[in-house]
Amino acid sequence: MPWPNNSPTPEDLPGIPDADLAQFPVELLAILQRETDEALRRAKAAKARLDAALTIRYATRAAEERQARAKDTGTVRFDDGDFTVVADLPKRVDWDQERLGEIVERIRSSGDDPAQYVDIAIKLPERKYAAWPENIRAVFEPARTVRTGALKVELLPQGGAA
Repeated sequence: MPWPNNSPTPEDLPGIPDADLAQFPVELLAILQRETDEALRRAKAAKARLDAALTIRYATRAAEERQARAKDTGTVRFDDGDFTVVADLPKRVDWDQERLGEIVERIRSSGDDPAQYVDIAIKLPERKYAAWPENIRAVFEPARTVRTGALKVELLPQGGAA
């Protein structure tokens, strides 16, 4: 059965109370569910395209800003017109568990307590690693792999204007 032209659309849903929406005929709910799923799919595709464009536009500038601050990862801010660009490149660190286990055994066999350097599960928090003296870090370096996450770009209007 076709629905009248004034039937609610996915754009109307935020303004309809949940209890009222629940009283709609099942056929109309099915149409709204399908249309909402399609709108969400289109919105996700549009978001992916916009994020790719922001990466193309700002990745090089963000990398230059990070390099100027002697940073490989993290958040940098810079201006583009009347906007502040906030570009975050998260740090991802992987540790080779087998190599860590070997290193822990060498430390233990030399009489030191490996728990001073690593967690019992042989997981290695980055902050702990960064706080070690250079000679200790050099021992663990072969087990460490640093990779980055996806670049996130946020455009903020300057001067508090929305």
